[in-house]
Amino acid sequence: MQKRMLGKSGLEVSAIGFGCMGLNFSYGHALSNAESIKLIRDAAERGATLFDTAEVYGPFTNEEIVGEALRPIRDRVVIATKFGFNIVDGKMAGMNSRPEHIREVCDASLKRLGIEVIDLYYQHRVDPAVPIEDVAGAVKDLIAAGKVKHFGLSEPGAQTVRRAHAVQPVTALQNEYSLWTRGPETNGILQACEELGVGLVAYSPLGKGFLTGAMGKDTKLEAGDFRAMLPRFTPEAMAANQALVDLLKQIGKAKTATPAQIALAWLLARKPWIAPIPGTTKLHRLEENIGAADVVLTQADLAEIEKAAAAIKVEGERYPPHLMATTGR
Repeated sequence: MQKRMLGKSGLEVSAIGFGCMGLNFSYGHALSNAESIKLIRDAAERGATLFDTAEVYGPFTNEEIVGEALRPIRDRVVIATKFGFNIVDGKMAGMNSRPEHIREVCDASLKRLGIEVIDLYYQHRVDPAVPIEDVAGAVKDLIAAGKVKHFGLSEPGAQTVRRAHAVQPVTALQNEYSLWTRGPETNGILQACEELGVGLVAYSPLGKGFLTGAMGKDTKLEAGDFRAMLPRFTPEAMAANQALVDLLKQIGKAKTATPAQIALAWLLARKPWIAPIPGTTKLHRLEENIGAADVVLTQADLAEIEKAAAAIKVEGERYPPHLMATTGR
């Protein structure tokens, strides 16, 4: 698979990474540990090198699965995980990015992953109670101690990125970015990445499954599927947003590609330092996603997508208010 450099950091990753959260967390249906490990290894065999997890996925169990899957090929992969929440009795209980907490949870993540160093360590959400300079300083110390290689932030505001970067260079931001979530284009995030030489790891690049074309207004979500709480996954919003999927299908037909592949190829064409991390629990979807790296969109294709997408109003916020409030800080 093609490789990409995350900004000016020197961290090289596969053009398409693998988001591991959904293997056993958030989407209702969970794979067994053995099934999850096999799928992660299948992704690596097909060229994926960037694997994303977090302590809160499970919590904790996702890191254990990722570690077990990747330890045999540790020298060939980039493992990213995240800190920033209090976890009490197996549930998230507010934010915590105090330096002493970061040090504690870093050691815990290293133990669960069974590795000596975390390649990319993100603050999962900006903690308004802790100055970002203190957070960056704590990660800088972990880098000096050899426990972390690269520092990242997830869903920060552009000014926060600049403040953090002044203390410890930021390698990557992990923000939601796709054809139906284009906030990074208007909130200064892409501009900050360009200016500072920071990469962007795009999560939910397939709109949490919607942009694949496999969902619609009659889709019934499983119990425990967190999408049930998201405004864009009401039947009314999914019906209204079908126009975006229809656009992807139309472009895909001319390219002999699926809607998902066009959505991923569109992201890859935006900037050379963007790496999407779609997740899946199915091998055929994994292969479809990885195949997107070979789909070439011309400038004419991109202009056609841009013109058509501009005429489509996406219905519904990507998160309910209490979760939206944790982004862009």
